[in-house]
Amino acid sequence: MRLSRVAVVIPAWNEAEAIGPVVADALLEGVGAVIVADGGSTDGTQDAARAAGAQVLKAGRGYGRACAAGAAAAPPFCDVIAFMDGDGADCADQLPRLAGPVLDGAQDFVIASRTRGARAPGSMSWHQVLAGAVAGRLIGGLYGVRYTDMCAFRVIRRDALARLGMAEMSYGWNIEMQMKAARLPLRIVELPVPYRCRAGGASKVAGSLRGTLHASARIVTTFARVASAGTRP
Repeated sequence: MRLSRVAVVIPAWNEAEAIGPVVADALLEGVGAVIVADGGSTDGTQDAARAAGAQVLKAGRGYGRACAAGAAAAPPFCDVIAFMDGDGADCADQLPRLAGPVLDGAQDFVIASRTRGARAPGSMSWHQVLAGAVAGRLIGGLYGVRYTDMCAFRVIRRDALARLGMAEMSYGWNIEMQMKAARLPLRIVELPVPYRCRAGGASKVAGSLRGTLHASARIVTTFARVASAGTRP
């Protein structure tokens, strides 16, 4: 099965209620590996992920750090990396659709759009929708690639990811990837996906004012840093 070339990386921090089914659903799609990069969970996330069949890494704190560590740990036979959240909101049955254009060689980077897909009521806050739209418009103005979302669910060629030179180790990881992919430029397509409410636990970003402000600051700082480097790689 060709999805055996795909390694799924799931950054996680205290997602014990949801991580088991997330891992199991991804493995059911026939992917080559599921890697849970844990940021120091204290609720049993690591044990639940292992029990479901994932490789578990102790990645340290930082969303971007977890993503980078997970990608680096992917088996050599996996030349495609998929990223998805561990809260159960992303639908693993969309992996074949998102990975297909990359596996076929038609695209280098495929990103899911929650705002263009069917969203469960309450699955996204209004400021998440607005942030994705504003970021997409700004990136479009800089590089000519218009995104509608900063969804964590995305698939990229492993060699293309290496070419991006990712540096952001916190919540700016997603926007840095999108900006650098557009600037390079990679072959990019955005596909609408269904999106559910999280299966358990509290969002580290939208679940509190402090989390929202911290993530927003990192995203703005990352945007400014990457944009200041100009429009050429």
